[in-house]
Formats: sequence, C-alpha cells, structure tokens
Amino acid sequence: MGLMWSLFHPILMLAVYTFVFSVIFNARWGGTGNRIEFAIMVFVGMIVHGFFAECVSRAPGLILGNPNFVKKVIFPLEVIPWTTLGVALFHAGISTLVLLAFSLLVRGELPWTAFLLPVVLLPLAFITLGSCWFLASLGVYIRDVGQIMGILTTVLLFLSPVFYPVTALPPEFAIVFHINPLTSPIEQARGVLILGHLPDWWSWTTSFVAGIAVAWAGLWWFQKTRRGFADVL
Repeated sequence: MGLMWSLFHPILMLAVYTFVFSVIFNARWGGTGNRIEFAIMVFVGMIVHGFFAECVSRAPGLILGNPNFVKKVIFPLEVIPWTTLGVALFHAGISTLVLLAFSLLVRGELPWTAFLLPVVLLPLAFITLGSCWFLASLGVYIRDVGQIMGILTTVLLFLSPVFYPVTALPPEFAIVFHINPLTSPIEQARGVLILGHLPDWWSWTTSFVAGIAVAWAGLWWFQKTRRGFADVL
C-alpha cells in the first residue's frame, strides 16, 4: 500500500479513540461541543504526540541497527537521528494534511494561522532531536532502553493533553503537566490549526531556548560516548 500506511494508522487510531471517549464515555471537548469537534482536537494532539513518540521509540535501536557504520566505514553517526526525525516529520505532515482536509470539509474554512504550525513545532523538533541523540547512544550500552521507551510513550499519551484540554486539569496537577514537553506544542498547535489563535510567543521562546539546550546536550553526550560503540557492538 506504500504511502497509504502513513494515512491509515492515524485515521484508524483517531476512529478508535474517538469512539471510546466520545461514544462510550460520552466525552465532549471542555464539556461542550460535539463529537466532530472532539475528534479534530484529539487528532491534533495525536499528531504531535505521534511525532515525538515515533522518534524516541526508534532512537535506542538506531546505532544497534547499523553496526557496519560503526565498525567498517567512516561515517558521521550523528546524522542517523536526523533521518529518523525527517521520517517522523513526513508522517506528521501527511497526518496534518488529513486533518486540514477533514476540518475544511466539516467547518468550511481554515484559519490563516495554520501556516504557523512549523514555527510552533520547531522547539519540539529540537527537543526530539536532542532526545534521539541521547537515547541512540544510551541504547548501545543499556539494551532495555528500547523497552522502557515503548512504555514511556504510552504513558505520555495519557499524561499529555491529547484527549482533554489543559483547562480540565485540577490545579494541584497543572504544574506537573506544564513540565511535560508535549503540553505547550499540543496546545499551541490546536490554537493555530483550529482556533485561529496566534502562538504564545513568550511560551514559544522559552520552549525554543530549552529545545536548543536539549539538542546541544544530546549531541554532546552522543559525541562523548561514541568512542565506545565499536567495543560494545
């Protein structure tokens, strides 16, 4: 089916989650709205979470899966996580096109702020890249990291505002959720794609600085530990 798989998976998961939460649990976005609005809001959260989860889930096996690049040829190993990031961005782009087409069909219009989505997701891209460098290296030395990330990304799906807005959080837990690196990108992506809101530039700047720091730290760790890759593999 080729590229159709990039469409099939998010649409299937969207249908399942929408049925469970809006039909069985009778959930409505923020307590109001209809099932279509709920589905659209959930889809945005799934796109952002799916992008991050795809990268960090694959990262621990990137070096393990390419031992020839480590042992037999001179290859810039630090570019391997870039390829994973590019593939995940492609899948997220396909899902976003599906979302925009569906939203245009049911709502009749798209906000002009939708063009700001790449800007909104830029800090998360840096955080994801730094995480990939760190996990790709760590996965060489600790083989269980791949299993841990599979569990962690599933937990993160429900601890991120994918199926609910941030406003629905109890005040005593709000600070914990705001530490989550997916909270701000998900909320801001909904703002520009669906609600027509401009990004919160202060929050975006803070996330961007944090993303650069995480990317730099991840690359530093990768370069520091790569000397032992050949011995371990």
